[in-house]
Amino acid sequence: MHTTVFEYGYLSFDKSARDELGAELISKSAFEYLKEVCLSANESETSKCLGLTKRYGYELIQVKNYVGVLFTPTGEHIEVLPKTGRKAADRETAIIESSQMLLMMLQHLGAFRYLVTNQALIATKRMPLLEIFIEQFLQSVNRLVKRGIKSDYVTQVDNLCFHRGKLQVNNQVRHNIVNKHKFYVEYDEYLINRPANRLIATALNKLVAYTRSPSNQRLLRELQFAFSEVPLSKSVKHDLMALKLDRSMLDYQEPISWAKLILDGFSPLSMKGESRSRSLLFPMEAVFESYVASVLRAELSDNEELTTQARSEHLVRHNEQEQFQLQPDLLISKPDDSMIVLDTKWKILDLEAHHYGLSQSDLYQMFAYGHKYLNGVGDLYLIYPAHESFTKPIEYSFDFTDELRLWVVPFVIDLDGKSRVIWPAHDYVKSVTV
Repeated sequence: MHTTVFEYGYLSFDKSARDELGAELISKSAFEYLKEVCLSANESETSKCLGLTKRYGYELIQVKNYVGVLFTPTGEHIEVLPKTGRKAADRETAIIESSQMLLMMLQHLGAFRYLVTNQALIATKRMPLLEIFIEQFLQSVNRLVKRGIKSDYVTQVDNLCFHRGKLQVNNQVRHNIVNKHKFYVEYDEYLINRPANRLIATALNKLVAYTRSPSNQRLLRELQFAFSEVPLSKSVKHDLMALKLDRSMLDYQEPISWAKLILDGFSPLSMKGESRSRSLLFPMEAVFESYVASVLRAELSDNEELTTQARSEHLVRHNEQEQFQLQPDLLISKPDDSMIVLDTKWKILDLEAHHYGLSQSDLYQMFAYGHKYLNGVGDLYLIYPAHESFTKPIEYSFDFTDELRLWVVPFVIDLDGKSRVIWPAHDYVKSVTV
């Protein structure tokens, strides 16, 4: 069973809360588990992805700006999708569009660089995110099996009835002083039992408890049979350390990348209650920032450089030590040694609100970036996702001084590969973009 909810939406087990507040329904046991998570976790953990609240007498779990899949010990999983700001004809269309957008953006996160999205397939099958991730892993393993599972020379130590390899003298004396017909030896054997195969086999075994898709279940059984001679990993950590993916192991790159995510507990973020359950959740701010950076990097000329999460400047110096690091999301360095500072914000701007809904703290932050990274001269940009009411930059800049300007611009997320920043029409930016 799975439930879909959008960012900042509500979860409840009470049908009245669904009818009156639009909350999404989950089982009472799943609700109680998530409530326990909210109450038992410390404040910083709770504030990351879930909050316990009460509205009009109804107790509710509110999801925050983390998206992905949340698991519960009851076997239910909750799919959390980003709000796009687009007006869809109906809820199902909104879910499909949001899923497509999230998957496209996740491709630009390192751990999901092998993610392949078929937008038409998503739209027709409406496969939950969890099953999409599982399908991707299974297909990558299936391709590996068709090309051939690789064996390797594995060092074995055993007490044999015949001499093979290198005799271990100390063990021979200790174990065979009576059994003189036996040989305690160390030798290499060409086996399928190697770290890469054990990790994949262990990941396949773990998925049995998660997938509910008949097609995924069928392929999973077939692949488990293909790996039936491979033992499960006794220590995932040890096998990861022993893993060697050289040129001869190129076919393993993709399945091992997926296996690492699965064996890590599906866990960019894990949550604990009385029972431990794992989640595949991503901070939407980080997903948006990574995607914008990828699009901008593709637009830059060869002599321009994009830096993410720059760390070279601090807010103050105290007792000869730099303190309070200033870390803008994006920094473009130009050939003339000038720079442009950009910060991404995953928030739907309300242009009808006071100050357009901009946060005063964000402007203070950009002011500090401008003085420390640009020496008080140049242009800064706040990048927000575009939506129907925000299709072009705010017309006028926000001027900290005559020489330091802040522009607020939209970023168009396009499923056809035409995502882009809509820059303001001034000469300085024209010299930056292609």
